[in-house]
Amino acid sequence: MRASNLLPCCRAAVAFLLLGPATALTAQTDEKTAPAVENSVVKIFSTARFPDLYRPWNKQAPRESTGTGVIIDGRRILTNNHVVAYASQIQVQANQSGDKYTATVEAFSTTMDLAVLRLDDETFFDTRAPLPRATALPSIKDTVMAYGYPTGGTTLSITKGIVSRIEFASYNYPGSGLRVQIDAAINAGNSGGPALVNDQMIGIAFSRLGGSDNIGYIIPNEEIDLFLADIADGRYDGKPVNFDEFQPLINPSLRSFLKLDRGIEGVVLRRVDREDATYPLRPWDVVTRIGDTKIDNEGMIILSENVRVAFKYRIQQTARDGHVPLTILREGRELAVDVPVSTLRPLVAPFLQGTYPRYFVHGPLAFSAATQEFIGGFNNPSLLNALMLAESPLVLRRIDQPKFDGEELVVVTAPFFPHRMTKGYKSPAGRVVSTINGTTPRNLSHLVELLRTATGDFLEITFAGQGAETLVFSRQELLDVTENILSDNDIRAQGTPDTLEVWKNAQR
Repeated sequence: MRASNLLPCCRAAVAFLLLGPATALTAQTDEKTAPAVENSVVKIFSTARFPDLYRPWNKQAPRESTGTGVIIDGRRILTNNHVVAYASQIQVQANQSGDKYTATVEAFSTTMDLAVLRLDDETFFDTRAPLPRATALPSIKDTVMAYGYPTGGTTLSITKGIVSRIEFASYNYPGSGLRVQIDAAINAGNSGGPALVNDQMIGIAFSRLGGSDNIGYIIPNEEIDLFLADIADGRYDGKPVNFDEFQPLINPSLRSFLKLDRGIEGVVLRRVDREDATYPLRPWDVVTRIGDTKIDNEGMIILSENVRVAFKYRIQQTARDGHVPLTILREGRELAVDVPVSTLRPLVAPFLQGTYPRYFVHGPLAFSAATQEFIGGFNNPSLLNALMLAESPLVLRRIDQPKFDGEELVVVTAPFFPHRMTKGYKSPAGRVVSTINGTTPRNLSHLVELLRTATGDFLEITFAGQGAETLVFSRQELLDVTENILSDNDIRAQGTPDTLEVWKNAQR
């Protein structure tokens, strides 16, 4: 996940931020190229309906925001995913134009925060050309110009700065990639706007460092090109990633323990993320090269003068057929190994990835599958501490992989709906279901199946962790009151289509 102090820069701010002065650059830009650049930068208006994580039968109230986009080849517009996430309406407006054009999302990546838009009326592009993109990374100290529609006005803004830093960093789980830091002013509304060096786009703005002066970040063309190549088949699959954990090879005692000569450089494998016995890496392996590139004792590689990045950056260039070549030292022997890499590390509580949460209502209870967003909403330290003391799987297993295909943590997503049959029970909101009549639900669909196929007079529900009550209800009464509860609480559907299909199939 993106670091908490990195702020997306698409949302229009209510109050002005006291930042360093933004320098207007129209007079300093090449007169022949400036109009073409400005003609390729658009303002994006988005109306979003975000999920209500704790009332999943609802969506949040419509939320309006603005961002920036840039015209690219194929009569398309590139922007950040967070500009158009969960948008029910998207409109695009050209510079110095009074018209707005309806747009739809063609493809997106939540992990790399990129999205491509199509316009319903493609005559928009007849007089507006794609912005040329540089084929190489910028250099440190290059002069950069950031174009966009930030807060503080309605017309196109251009600010000037330099390229300050280039790193390989985390985006949104499990995505990582190159990130270029610039000191040109970037604020709310700049997201998706192009940054240019020598009149060529080097990337698009996507975030800024909260609490700091003029520290903004752009997604460079290399990452954009990988995204565009990936979505050529109509969907985003993701980049190959290695999830093993490594540590630096600097400490003298550690080097002596591993019996390493002074000239050997690399990183130590601390933890293997896979339990497969055929996996070629083991703890204490020293990785010295990725492909033909040397790795230093901090796990870094040199890209160019003043640019040094984490070695895992090379995975996206060297991976072939789901494997990446590494050179390792193991017990004094040098070995060449092909290490499997994947585009996703499944989580028992996955990210929503632009979807809405699934749910099912049964009597006074609303069930859902736990997601990272659901858990992340417990941002109160006291509440998190209580979950930890209660040994809740939401905390203990938050980053675990599923133990079997399809495993989910099923939670009671909201407090009881008001009804007399809950008398004397504490609300189980936020609790993970352990058993239904003695059987552990594998996932939300299985829980629905257990509810519908239950027999006997009573339904017994237990919860994982400490301090949770066991709930016992009349099985028939649960069935009888559900429709009234849905009506009383203005809930239009008992569940999402997937859970309702299980419910109906079980009835047959």
